[in-house]
Amino acid sequence: MTGSLTPDPGPPQDAGLERWRLVLGSPAERHTGPLGPGRAGQDAALDWLYGRDPDLARRGVRRSGSSAGRTGGSGPSAVTAVDWLDDIHRLFPRETVERLERDAVERYGIEEIVTDPEVLERVEPSATLLRAVLRTKHLMNPQVLNAARRIVESVVAQLLARLRPEVRRAFHGTRSRRPSRTPLARNFDFARTVRANLAHYRPDERRLLIERPHFHSRSRRQVTRWQLILLVDQSGSMAGSVIHSAVTAACLWGLPGLKTHLVAFDSEVVDLTADVTDPVELLMRVQLGGGTDIARAVAYAADLVENPRRTIVALITDFYEGGDAHRLRRTVRGLVEQGTTVLGLAALDEDANPDYDRALAGRLAEAGAHIGAMTPGRLAEFVAERLGR
Repeated sequence: MTGSLTPDPGPPQDAGLERWRLVLGSPAERHTGPLGPGRAGQDAALDWLYGRDPDLARRGVRRSGSSAGRTGGSGPSAVTAVDWLDDIHRLFPRETVERLERDAVERYGIEEIVTDPEVLERVEPSATLLRAVLRTKHLMNPQVLNAARRIVESVVAQLLARLRPEVRRAFHGTRSRRPSRTPLARNFDFARTVRANLAHYRPDERRLLIERPHFHSRSRRQVTRWQLILLVDQSGSMAGSVIHSAVTAACLWGLPGLKTHLVAFDSEVVDLTADVTDPVELLMRVQLGGGTDIARAVAYAADLVENPRRTIVALITDFYEGGDAHRLRRTVRGLVEQGTTVLGLAALDEDANPDYDRALAGRLAEAGAHIGAMTPGRLAEFVAERLGR
């Protein structure tokens, strides 16, 4: 028999007081009264996870609920991760479930959530769990890897659906100031149309009659052959950027006038370009962790450059160099001096909120690299702007 976090039903409670009791914890119960069955289940689920926080003992806070005092005896069996997942999916809205699963994996290291096939069958696919899968793939047997692939496929499909239109839009041309006679809704020139038809405004009806609408023309970007070389740091802290780099490369693959490379590195360099069209398989090949030799990766990229003035090297890393920092700076300077655009991105994801070695990033900026953080869409816009020159 498996454990359960849901207590026996009790009398209905005041909803406002129950919320305060959940926020303040069991010491507030003498003022708020006990929790009803639904809220008590939520409290037990929260306690199963957050009750293991070592800071509670330091502050002298006593744990309560089903996760407290786990000792031997003839009572109900201990709650497992599977039981807990079943309960939180039943007791909380989806956004809360995703936060709880994220904290379970990233804050408390409950690895069975991504290494137990029974748990993986129940868990809600999310970017957090995908990062956890990438970090723990080396612990998984073939059966668990097959279950984990479902998470990878689901999250990659979501990211592709969200990012592909944004990335492709950057390459579909921009509106020009020149007028057009082709009446397309997406090119409608609102301001010019209003100005040209002000004579037909009817104050009594507060209506503007449009006799002649105006439209922008759209100029297609003139592209010549460019290279985009994505160099992606595989260190554990860069998991989000690895995922978004793989998906971005898949979105950019096959665009006219652009040759895309994807290279992952730690202390070794692995060229993943052959797998770019299948980001799921690509991510299943990535192994996070290990050392970091940025200089070696940038030297590899330098050897890939065909036309320096038509090449963008996007180095995606936290800049914590484990290799030769002087060699790295010399190689970056050499690339810049021959006309290559070098981007040093401390993050490539939808948050673009990096944590990185600012000292080394500053030295690379002095060598001519553009340093910052980007979303995949902004990187696509940057590449499209270069291609349109």
